[in-house]
Amino acid sequence: MPQPLQIGPHTVTTPVVLAPMAGITNAPFRTLCREFSGGEGLFVSEMITSRALVERNEKTMKLVHFDAGEKPRSIQLYGVDPVTVGKAVRMIAEEGLADHIDLNFGCPVPKVTRKGGGSALPYKRPLLRAILHEAVTGAGGLPVTMKMRKGIDDDHLTFLDAGRIAVEEGVTAIALHGRTAAQHYGGTADWEAIARLKEAVPEIPVLGNGDIWSADDAARMMRETGCDGVVVGRGCLGRPWLFADLVAALSPGGAGPDGFARPTLREVADVMVRHARLLGEWLGDENRGVIDFRKHVAWYTKGFSVGSEFRKRLAVAGSLAELRSLLDELDLGQEWPPGADGPRGRTHSRNKVVLPDGWLADPYSCDAVTAEAELDTSGG
Repeated sequence: MPQPLQIGPHTVTTPVVLAPMAGITNAPFRTLCREFSGGEGLFVSEMITSRALVERNEKTMKLVHFDAGEKPRSIQLYGVDPVTVGKAVRMIAEEGLADHIDLNFGCPVPKVTRKGGGSALPYKRPLLRAILHEAVTGAGGLPVTMKMRKGIDDDHLTFLDAGRIAVEEGVTAIALHGRTAAQHYGGTADWEAIARLKEAVPEIPVLGNGDIWSADDAARMMRETGCDGVVVGRGCLGRPWLFADLVAALSPGGAGPDGFARPTLREVADVMVRHARLLGEWLGDENRGVIDFRKHVAWYTKGFSVGSEFRKRLAVAGSLAELRSLLDELDLGQEWPPGADGPRGRTHSRNKVVLPDGWLADPYSCDAVTAEAELDTSGG
């Protein structure tokens, strides 16, 4: 049976972490996942841009809101400038904005990597070390963790070097997505890389990420790799009750497979309406909440006999009443469909990682990092 996960002073009894996902893991979605887990696990905010936080960008300050029941409160930061990251971390610590800080070195999207951030950054070993040093130093007593990928591509793997640097700089735990930036979300996650990292950095917890579509996948990853916990992202899209399954599979008192959630469409519909309502309350406008919810419709209804045209109608609902009325037109007695536990979300690869000019010329030269890399005030 997996052991509790220790993140600094915080004990996570069931070693499961919700991966930060832009536009997804806001306070309403974290609330749903946490409720289904029975309060077990660690639930991380969307990625926050460090300069935007330091400048108190309005959208960013909204993203760092946590509900009263969120303990520990976890913020993920993105940045490429050690000084700015250090300022952001000190701000979080001094103002009590969170209890745990995770640093993003895994994002593969072009708008991040083209500035040398996310999964591009660990290639520059001195820069990675400087950022980690500033973060750990500025955090005071708050634990600092990091999430990364194997590297930029198969010819530029960085995860073992980055792991050792992290240990040397006082990082509390590391999460590894078993893909390169070039793979994006395509292909198959390399769980063997997770096992290799665990062997390389036995001093701290290593968390595995990639291709966890079910609680059985999570348990198998931990058995096969020896990792200390799992990070779940796309597998819970439209399926926050996956965290109930993870608790059943991985906690000491879990019910095992017999306790896995298999909701009917009626139960799914109720969660959909609640999700949209929570978004409206968070945004301060019911209709805005329903509009923001639209991206979740296909994930929630995956596998059910709904039909593409009806999904489109659901995805343009403009109010809670309209969403509820449309859902009530369906055959809500449908049982959980076979195959609905499988892959969801993005599954494509990219042929080339977008990087700053000359980025790969020298892993120890940081000249390609410019000030504009920290000017993004989008809030992550």
